[in-house]
Amino acid sequence: MKKIILLVEDDELDIISVQRALKKIGIDHELITAYNGVEALDKLRGNSHRPPMDPLPDVILLDINMPKMNGFQFLSVLREDAALKHLKVIVMTTSAEEHDRTVTEKLGVSGYLIKPLNFTNNDKRPDSMDGFVQFHLRHILANLE
Repeated sequence: MKKIILLVEDDELDIISVQRALKKIGIDHELITAYNGVEALDKLRGNSHRPPMDPLPDVILLDINMPKMNGFQFLSVLREDAALKHLKVIVMTTSAEEHDRTVTEKLGVSGYLIKPLNFTNNDKRPDSMDGFVQFHLRHILANLE
């Protein structure tokens, strides 16, 4: 059965890593991308140009630090919406701050994953990110059965 995944991420390299990882793990899926919380809510709820997502995603992969509407703001709005509050959300972020983890837990996330960095120069390593996404996505999607 095809899994619907909404990826809310503004970093193009992370988007590519998720796309590549999904192809490698061979799970039948449809990946829908939004670059910030405003765009994600627009896709979920619909607008004057398109209807709401149907079906709704099986899982939302959410970054915290984004323009327009960050992950915290998105989660707050999502959890207040009766039609969307049940959606499974996994945070994928570079933030290891305890405050960020606590806030997202209070907002009912299903998981909190810290993206790997290359600590030598603070850049993301594509090979590390790819392996990270493959491992976690396979586990997350397998548990949706």
